[in-house]
Amino acid sequence: MLGAILLLVSFFNPVAGLCGLCCAIFSLAVTNLLGYRTETINAGIYSFNSLLLGIAFGSFYNVNTIFFIWLTLACLFTIIVTVVLVERLGRSGLPVLSLPFIFCFWAVLLAANSIFHTGLEPKSSYILSELYNGTGNLGSFHEYLYLNLPFYLNLFFRSLSAILFQNNVITGILISLGLLIHSRIAFSLLIIGFITALCFNNITHVYPDGISYYHLGANFMLTSVAIGSFFTIPSLRSYLWAILCVLVVFVLINAFTSLLSIYNLPVFSLPFCIINIGLLYFLLLRRHPGKLQLVPIQHYSPERNLYQFINQKSRLNDLKYFRFYLPFMGSWTVSQGYDGDITHKGDWSKALDFVIEDEEKHSYKLPGTLPQHFYCFNKPVLACGDGVVTTVTDHIEDNIIGEVNTKDNWGNTVVIQHLDGLYSKVSHLKKKSITVKPGDVVKQGDQIGLCGNSGRSPEPHLHFQVQTTSYIDAKTLAYPFAGYISRKANKNKFNSFEVPVKEDVLNPVDINASIKRAFDFPPGYTAIITSATAKESIEAFTDEFNQTYFYCKETGATAYFINNGTLFYFTSFYGDKNSLLYYFYLSAYKIIFSSDEDVIVHDSLPVQLSTNKLQLWLQDVVAPFYRFISINYSSRYLPQKTGLAIKTVQFKQIFGRQKQTMTATINIADNSIHDFDIQINGRDTKAEWIKEST
Repeated sequence: MLGAILLLVSFFNPVAGLCGLCCAIFSLAVTNLLGYRTETINAGIYSFNSLLLGIAFGSFYNVNTIFFIWLTLACLFTIIVTVVLVERLGRSGLPVLSLPFIFCFWAVLLAANSIFHTGLEPKSSYILSELYNGTGNLGSFHEYLYLNLPFYLNLFFRSLSAILFQNNVITGILISLGLLIHSRIAFSLLIIGFITALCFNNITHVYPDGISYYHLGANFMLTSVAIGSFFTIPSLRSYLWAILCVLVVFVLINAFTSLLSIYNLPVFSLPFCIINIGLLYFLLLRRHPGKLQLVPIQHYSPERNLYQFINQKSRLNDLKYFRFYLPFMGSWTVSQGYDGDITHKGDWSKALDFVIEDEEKHSYKLPGTLPQHFYCFNKPVLACGDGVVTTVTDHIEDNIIGEVNTKDNWGNTVVIQHLDGLYSKVSHLKKKSITVKPGDVVKQGDQIGLCGNSGRSPEPHLHFQVQTTSYIDAKTLAYPFAGYISRKANKNKFNSFEVPVKEDVLNPVDINASIKRAFDFPPGYTAIITSATAKESIEAFTDEFNQTYFYCKETGATAYFINNGTLFYFTSFYGDKNSLLYYFYLSAYKIIFSSDEDVIVHDSLPVQLSTNKLQLWLQDVVAPFYRFISINYSSRYLPQKTGLAIKTVQFKQIFGRQKQTMTATINIADNSIHDFDIQINGRDTKAEWIKEST
C-alpha cells in the first residue's frame, strides 16, 4: 500500500514521476545486463538513487532535447556510484541511503550553474507549483486544504511531500495514510521527529522564521524514523536516540548549509545520511551489543523487526551455538554444577559433574567400598558432538574410594575440537578404556571411553566442560546443551539450549525414528498438499546462508525451518496466510522427535500473526515499551492404535487472559506425514500430504 501510494503521488508531478520511472527501469536494465547480484537488484538497492535522480531532474529542470541526454548520463553515473558505494560501505555493514543521488545531482547542479552552457533550463522554482496552483479539481482541493488546515498540520503534510520534492498537502496526507497502514511505530516516530524539531527550534530560535518544510521532512522526520525503528529494534532507548539525533541534525544542516552555499548547492538529505551512517558505524564497533539492538535481519517493517527479534531471541539458538548433547546414555544426575561448592571454582567454575543415582538418591550399592559398587563406573562415555580428538590421557590408575590423585588432577581425559576455539573435555575416565587417539574424527554419540575414578576423584563420576583451547587444564567456558530431558516430580521436561543445575536428573532425548524421518526435508524434497478447496506443490530449498525453507509454487509462500536432529521447528513465514503451507507452519511450528507422552514442547509465535487487526494495531503503538499480546504454542505425542500423531495447540494471551485459538493434529504413517487437520478461526481444514520425492 505504501509503495502504491508513493508511486501514485510521484506522478502528481507527471514529468518528475515519468523521469523517476524511466531512471528506475534504466538502472534495472543496466545492472541486470552487466550481471550484478540478482538479490541486490531485486531489493531495489541499485535503482533507488536513480529513482530519486529522475524525480529531481523532472522537478528542477524544463524538458528539452538536451534534458534527456543529461538525464541518461547522470543516471548512468548514479548507477556506477551506487554500485561502488554499496560494495564499499556494505563491507562494514552500512547502507548507502541517498548518498549517490546527492553526489551525482550536485555534479549536475554545479555543471548547470557553471560559466559553460550545458543546455539545462532551470525551472523558476525548485519545487513545482503548477499542479496545486492550477484550476483543476485537485488543485482547488489542495488550495482549500492549504488555506483551512491548522498551521502545524499543514506544515506536517507539506514536509512529508518534500521527500518527493513537492510542496503539496494532498501528497503529504496520502503518504501519511500509507505510512500509517505500513507501520504504526514508524508513523509515531514521524510525529515525534516533527514535534522534537519544532520544540527545539522554539527554544533555541535557530531558525527565527521557522524550519524549512523540506528539511523537516527529508532530514528531521526521516532521521527519527530511521534511527528509532528501522536500523534499531524499536524500544525506549531507540526512541531516546532518535530524539537526540534529531537535535544533532540542527548542527549538521547549519554546518553543511554554510559550506555548500559557497557553491550554491542545496543540502538535500545529506544530514540524514551522515547521522544514520555515522551512528550505525558507531554502534557496530561495540564488542557487546547492550540493550540498544541493531536489526539483525531486515524485514522492512519496524513491527515485524521487533516481533521477530523478540520471538527469535531465544528460539534461534541453533544458529548461535554449536550443538552439544549429553555425553552419556541413560539417566544421570548432576552432582556438582556451575560454581560448585567443591571443585568448580574460579577459572574452572563452568563445569558439570555427573553420577548415576538410584531411587534413594544413592550413587552406589552397598557396601560402596570399591569403584565397581558405583552405578556410573564402567558406563560408556560418548562424544558430545562431531569433532576431532586433540588430546588423550589414558594411563592413570583409578583411585581407591575416598582417595584422590592431586598430581594428575584431571585423570584420564579426552579433549575434542569441534570448531576453531571450541573444545569439549571429559575427565576421570577409567584407565585403558579410551577408544580414540589424537587425530581421530568422532561423530556425536560415538563411544570414546568408560566412566572411571582417576585423578582428583574420591568416587566415580564424569566431569564435563567446554573450553576454548586444547590444553587439559584450560579454563572453562559456560555453554548449553542443545537438547535433553530433565525429570522432576515424575514429569519429563524438554530443555533446549540450557545448562543443567545441581540435582537435575538428565536423559538424552529418546528419538522416535518414524517421527524423525517424517520431518526430514532435505533440499529437493517435494510434496503436494491437498484439501477440499486447494492444492499446493511445495519444495525444500537452501538459500545462500545455508538456511532451509519450503517454497509453494502456487502461492509464492515461503516458510523457513530448522531440523537439528532432535527438533523440527519453523523460524519465519512470508506470504499468503490462507495457504495450506501457512496452516502447516502453524500446526508443525515446533515438533520434538520423541514418542514420550510426558514431553510437551512449548514455544511462542511472533505477535504479528494475531488475526485481530484492531488489537494488533493497538499493540503496535505501544510495542516498543509494553507488550500485552502473546501467542503461545505447545505440541506433544498423541498415542494411537495405528500410526503416530502429534497434537498441537495455540493460545492467545491478552493482558493475562488466555484463549485457545488453534488445535491441530499431524498424522504420521510409513515414516512420512500422512495428513494434518487444523481448526483455526472457526474453520476446520483437513489436508492430505503426498510426498513426491526426497
